[in-house]
Amino acid sequence: MSAARLEFATSQATQFIDLTERIRERVERVGLRTGRVHLQSLHTTVGLCVNENEPLLHRDFEAMLERIAPRGAGYEHDDFTRRFDVAVDEPVNGHAHCRQLLLSAFLTLLVEEGQLVLGRWQSVFAVELDGPRDRELALQLEGEFARPIAREIPESLVEVELARQLMVDPEPVAVPMRRLVEAGGKRLRPKLVQLTAGIGPRNDPLRAAELAAAVELLHNATLIHDDYVDESTHRRGRPTVAAAEGPERAIAVGDYYFAKATRLIAEIGNPAVTSALAEALEAICASQIDDVALRGAFPGDRESYLRVVRGKTASLFAAACASGALLSEATPEVVGALRRYGDLLGTAFQMADDMVDFSPSSGKPVGLDIRQRVLSLPLIYAAEDREVGPEVRRLLEGALGDAEVGRVAELVTASGALPRVRQEADALIEAAVRELETVELDGLRPTLVGLARSAVDRNS
Repeated sequence: MSAARLEFATSQATQFIDLTERIRERVERVGLRTGRVHLQSLHTTVGLCVNENEPLLHRDFEAMLERIAPRGAGYEHDDFTRRFDVAVDEPVNGHAHCRQLLLSAFLTLLVEEGQLVLGRWQSVFAVELDGPRDRELALQLEGEFARPIAREIPESLVEVELARQLMVDPEPVAVPMRRLVEAGGKRLRPKLVQLTAGIGPRNDPLRAAELAAAVELLHNATLIHDDYVDESTHRRGRPTVAAAEGPERAIAVGDYYFAKATRLIAEIGNPAVTSALAEALEAICASQIDDVALRGAFPGDRESYLRVVRGKTASLFAAACASGALLSEATPEVVGALRRYGDLLGTAFQMADDMVDFSPSSGKPVGLDIRQRVLSLPLIYAAEDREVGPEVRRLLEGALGDAEVGRVAELVTASGALPRVRQEADALIEAAVRELETVELDGLRPTLVGLARSAVDRNS
């Protein structure tokens, strides 16, 4: 038996929070092979369900809940004059309690062969009915546990190494980077390094954690520069370095950690690892130039989009996979397959990120990419659409205020762009999985397959 708590914050009165990836990560972390995952809501205004993660469907659910138990309909629970011991901050939420009766406070999921058993379109949701609030779920896993070597990934070592590196840096650069790192993130790139570093005959968790932390610093340095170029004000719920410190400081912090990450990678002493990540950094910088240049032809075309994405995003995914395998002295065939897997995964991940921009449950304002004129595949496909394309292009040619951004987002959602992008991302993931079938991965294949599929099945 393994027990834990899942904590999350909601940002809306009614909100569907996709927990699938976090539950999968827990199953992988504890090594559950066959058994059950039990979830229990610790709040009477938070329900649990399994359904499809699709924004329009979520709006249908919310509309249904509003019809059945509308806000302000006159609930006896909200008549505080008839209740005893009412807290000072007691909310008016009779509707939320009634809506919870339509859901469940409990949920049991099956695990087979180390994988969460869900249909292709199914996701696990906590349903906020009285937000925004801080929430908590109880989680228990029971069944047959196994811990093959490839699954014993000490992720905490990366966090310790990141903290150690930031502790010795000058405060003017360390403070803003620490703020960004401590805000969280998916840590996919360092996770890929640690996983692939367990494949070959030389398995050294400490060296793998050092490399993974360097890759994460490199990734965060690119984010600092991206946010400055995109004029973004927030990332991971906090002000960007450019917004908090000013553009000059942001450029300096990004440059410092590009240099530091490169030094840390070189000090590991594996020339092949250094070369793999240096090539990725070169591709990232070149693609950033292409990205800025292409904004003059916004929203661009698919070919240009893929060229930028493979450089800015996929190159570091591919390098993370290849460098971990190289560190463990895996065979050239394994390194090549993992590099191709990472490239496909990174491209699909960015496509999924594009779709998140149109999800009301993503936690960020819908249409942020539109406002910042960031290359986006859903927007490209919507602009090419026979029905909505002319209006999309007309709006994008003018000033993008709130009304214009909202209208473009509506048109993209109403078109076939999002399903088309989802289909394309799914195809890339399946191609990535096929790359793993060509080589021996010492029991790692199921973990990498699960990670790839969860990377595109998300709403944040």
